[in-house]
Amino acid sequence: MAQRKKRRAEVKRKTKETKISAELDLDGTGKVKAKTPYGFMDHMITALSKHALFDLTITATGDVEVDAHHTVEDLGLVLGEALLTALGDKKGIARFGSARVPMDESLASAVVDISGRPCLVYDVNIPKRRQWEFDCNLLKEFFQALASTARITLHLKLDYGDNYHHACEAVFKAAGRALCQACAPDPRVKGVPSSKGTLK
Repeated sequence: MAQRKKRRAEVKRKTKETKISAELDLDGTGKVKAKTPYGFMDHMITALSKHALFDLTITATGDVEVDAHHTVEDLGLVLGEALLTALGDKKGIARFGSARVPMDESLASAVVDISGRPCLVYDVNIPKRRQWEFDCNLLKEFFQALASTARITLHLKLDYGDNYHHACEAVFKAAGRALCQACAPDPRVKGVPSSKGTLK
């Protein structure tokens, strides 16, 4: 029996604004090491990768004196590129995945198609708060960048939630669960799971 090819990737990105590196293994057990300037993003990326069962090591520095935007967006770009690279030719994958995840009073859903067509539908309205520890409006930029470089279709929806932390975490966990399904090998799938014969 032929041994399955390892689905791993290492990506580095360095600009005048950020320096980010990531090592990703799609066939992991959810071991995550995330070290960025923002503890909240570390927590969210950990939640996503843990529930995707990805092994991920990701580090980042950025122009925090400006704001979080460049770093958060570039984290999505790097993670998306790592995902695309690790998927390789995409032969034998399930391709589609979906999940609904509660986090206490919050409920979120995610649907993924590893389609080769970048698209984000983001129906997430984070509960308002006088002071957030992190600008949660930037999370859309993270997912937009991830969907773009990974070349996936990603639909995210926050059904409801009162606590901004719970709401964000439910979204990231749902995205992780959906990615876990979509990236998983399916022994019944022969070749690329597309009637076109390609997912590029």
